[in-house]
Amino acid sequence: MRELVALAERIAVELIARKQKIAVSESSTGGLISAALLAVPGASAYFLGGAVIYTRDARRILADIDNDAMKGLRSASEPYAELLAKRIRERFACDWGLSETGATGPTGNSYGDAAGHSCIAVAGPHHDVMTLETGSSDRLGNMHAFAHTALTFLLKNLSA
Repeated sequence: MRELVALAERIAVELIARKQKIAVSESSTGGLISAALLAVPGASAYFLGGAVIYTRDARRILADIDNDAMKGLRSASEPYAELLAKRIRERFACDWGLSETGATGPTGNSYGDAAGHSCIAVAGPHHDVMTLETGSSDRLGNMHAFAHTALTFLLKNLSA
């Protein structure tokens, strides 16, 4: 967790300097991204909130994404990660939205993605998306790898 908080501290510096705010939608990381951002003293200056969107019900209730909006999309995909990042940003009316969705393991998901598959997106002044494949079935290890990658990806986009 210390490694995640170290990244979050760098993100905090960037967001505070710009007077920008962020909201997070995460799935396979189970709240680790939000926890790292909140572990930094003064997080209220930049962190508005987050949601663990782990089920269809959570997606509908917390992100206001119904089944019709999912037509042609599947979870754990780049287009879905982009939708989540944009939606969390809109719902919190903030500068940045960060999302993560994937398959932690020990097995893959019902869409055919292997364990260790994660899609991460940022929505803000510019948008970006990526896919990570760890090749590992270690659930806890993947959760940390996904969170680390998401925070690193956000930092890269903040610095762009």
